[in-house]
This record gives sequence, structure tokens and C-alpha cells, in this order.
Amino acid sequence: MAIWSEIGDILSAFASQDSFEIRNALKSNAAWVVGTVATAVSGLLVMWIYKKVPWLDRHLERTIMVYSYLAIALIIFWGVIDRFIFSSQQPWSTTIPPLLFMIMAWFGAAFNVRLRTHLSFAEFRTLMPRSGQMACLTLDAVLWFIFSVIVLVTTTRVTALSASNFQIVLGTDNVMQWWFLITAPMAFVLMAARVFENFFEDLRNFRSGAPLIKQAVIGGDV
Repeated sequence: MAIWSEIGDILSAFASQDSFEIRNALKSNAAWVVGTVATAVSGLLVMWIYKKVPWLDRHLERTIMVYSYLAIALIIFWGVIDRFIFSSQQPWSTTIPPLLFMIMAWFGAAFNVRLRTHLSFAEFRTLMPRSGQMACLTLDAVLWFIFSVIVLVTTTRVTALSASNFQIVLGTDNVMQWWFLITAPMAFVLMAARVFENFFEDLRNFRSGAPLIKQAVIGGDV
């Protein structure tokens, strides 16, 4: 019964929106139960949104990646000019870009799960029987979902810890670190949605007799 009490504490802490309570509540093992359910429900919800809004399905992660990259490039470009021409430097010019790069990487990872460009072993799997191909694709879905749960729970804990300690980005006066860190669990909710998309697509292909293994293309379209 203790697990149910801990789950209730986590839900109550999130309802209060108090970072101290959230941080303390997430220390329990019930965080893994809540995290698993939250990842599954949120992933299915995002998948449903993707179906209703195809533009988001095709462009959401890529748009975030592109604008993050442009922001990094702009900050570094101006930092070089500021330093070597005006003999000055913004103190946050070396701390914001790494955080933006992490955002770009997290959302890029989610999108490339959909494209199946992460160690897909397509050449090897095409030689397998159809049942073996489906088994491998199912294993992919299970492993990626577990990975999403692990990252969502751990990064949510880190985000709550950062918020409760009022950590600011070095070189700034009032830019909070958790504003950037919270994008990690968000990105892995999108990854869970991509995992569900792929798995349901594989099931349809398996039942219809369509090819299961396709050549992955980095930077391709969904």
C-alpha cells in the first residue's frame, strides 16, 4: 500500500506546482510507476495530435532543431565579433549555447527514432524471416520506450532539483536553468510518441504483408 501513498504524494506535489514538494516526492520509487504511465499516456496523446495535425508530425522536432542551431550560431558569431572587434564579451555567450545544443540533440534524437536512423541494422534484418523482422522491431519499440521512461524520470528529478535550488544559468542574473532542463522530459515524451507511431505502423505492415524493413535515410521525411 505504500506505493499508492507515494503515487498520491507525487500527484499532489505536481498539483501544488511547488518545486520543493515535487523534488521530495520524486525521490521515491513510485516515480518510476508514475513516469511509466505518464510516458505512455503522453506519448499516445502526442501521437494522436500528430495524426490530427500532420504539419506537426513532419516539422515539430525539425523546427526546434533548426531554430536552436540558428540561435547557437548567432550567439557564437556575435561573440566573436564582440570579443575581437569591441574587446568585450557577454558572460552568458559561453553558457547558453551548450544548453541550446542539448535541446537540439534531444529533439533530434526523438525525430530520428521516427526515421529509424539509430542503429537500425537494416542490411542484417532484411535477411531475416518476416517473423524475425517483426520480433526485432518489437524489441526496438520496447527498448526505446524503456529508454524514454528512464530519461523522463531522471531528467524530471534533475529539473525539480534545479528549480528548488533556484539555479540560474551562469553569466545571467535571472535566467533559470530549469527552463532549459525541462525540455528534456518534453523531448522524450515526443520520442515515446514516435516509438508508438513506428510500432503501430509495423503492426499494420506485418498484417497486410507490406515490407517491414526499409532503408533509413538521415534527414529524410516521415
